[in-house]
Amino acid sequence: MGKSLTIIQLNDTHSYLEPHPEYFWKGNTAEYRTAGGFSRIAGMINRIRKENEGSVMTFDCGDTFHGTCPAVATRGEVMVPILNSIGFDAMTAHWEFAYGPERFKELAGQLSYPILAINCYHEASDELVFEPYRINEIGGLRVGVIGIAATIVDKVMPSEFSKGIYFSLGNAELPRYIDKLRNQEKVDLIVVISHLGFPQEAKLAREVEGIDVLLSGHTHNRMFKPALINDTIIIQSGCHGSFLGKLDVEVENKGVTGYHHELIAVDKSVEPDPQVGELVDEALAPYRGELSRVAGQTLTPLDRSLVLESSMDNLLLDSLIEETGVEMAFSNGWRYGAPIPPGPVTLNDLYNIIPVNPPVSTCVLSGEELWAMMEENLERTFSRDPYKQMGGYVKRCAGINVYAKLENPKGERIQKLFAGNREVKADKTYQAAFVTTQGVPAKYGSSRKDLKTDAITALRKYLEKKSPVSIGLRGSIRAI
Repeated sequence: MGKSLTIIQLNDTHSYLEPHPEYFWKGNTAEYRTAGGFSRIAGMINRIRKENEGSVMTFDCGDTFHGTCPAVATRGEVMVPILNSIGFDAMTAHWEFAYGPERFKELAGQLSYPILAINCYHEASDELVFEPYRINEIGGLRVGVIGIAATIVDKVMPSEFSKGIYFSLGNAELPRYIDKLRNQEKVDLIVVISHLGFPQEAKLAREVEGIDVLLSGHTHNRMFKPALINDTIIIQSGCHGSFLGKLDVEVENKGVTGYHHELIAVDKSVEPDPQVGELVDEALAPYRGELSRVAGQTLTPLDRSLVLESSMDNLLLDSLIEETGVEMAFSNGWRYGAPIPPGPVTLNDLYNIIPVNPPVSTCVLSGEELWAMMEENLERTFSRDPYKQMGGYVKRCAGINVYAKLENPKGERIQKLFAGNREVKADKTYQAAFVTTQGVPAKYGSSRKDLKTDAITALRKYLEKKSPVSIGLRGSIRAI
């Protein structure tokens, strides 16, 4: 006789502790409604656990300890009591490494559940930094849980994120762990929790036999319907804690015989958990006064949900140009950052835009470097080989216009590139402002320098001078 298991997935919360604006598409527009918050997340998990007593597993696919001001200010510490109160079965990671590997190991040691990663190694010994898997016995089932951390940490992110460690893709290691769990440990079900991103995980599922359920992270997909690839059920559940994934599986003879999935909006219909609510209030109390201060006003929504360009990042880029007086600006193609509806823009909103608050930097780029940098970024976003896709959305740009064939092969996507209204010339130089080494990677540009100001200061000054602002899309990157 078969047995039932309910799997709950949370991914890419980016430490959004409280309910916040979230976008929901309706026809050709976006609606902004309040969603998320860890007290509501806990409330929904509690409800599911009560409805399926003794047969529920709960997993976090990472991007949990970083993304808002309180999380960054405490180097992740603020999240620990809240996460432990909810009680997950396992977690994997990505932005958790932003505080450095040693700090992340400290945080992991405070959790009541394991961090799992088959692909994160010590440079000095080639030994794993975290456990590769766990076996859980629940509802009469032996469940093998394998973790795969984000592979890009040591490839496109600041070097301090991966000091002393390195990451593989995990595709070479995964088959042997599956074999061990299947044939030695005699598990009934294999669950992989991953932060590679849906395109990579879809390819992984095609290549590797024996994954029953793959919980996907990183790319913020709202999967209202699971993907079934090579008999692997794949789900991903949005971002910012605005959604939970619930997957019910029927297991018999060491295989899945049936399943049912829901993508659940964490909205006002969810009864909050009072204990977690108190923990959230306690965590945020030192920051509420300062973060609630109004920095300015926006007449238009500031959003970061689009792949090629975003109004939220256009505001950031405008502030960099205003601060430096240069002709163009660049920032990361961040995915995280909840939308800001028309109305007041608070200091909390600014930290949600750019919680790392890096210095404002400038450099000189040749036209040849500018072209090469943008081609590289388009390849990392749209590579035909999912394993070569790295990072978030397309690099955010102001002061340039790129006309590109996204379907073209590596190095051949850009058709025309303009700075202002003039075509970029290979031997001409251009003054640029940027934030972080993902805005302008270190191998590009000369005369690089950090200014004695930071991104939040630049945003505050810009809003003070320009409010109310009206920020739209400008066609900086155009797919043709």
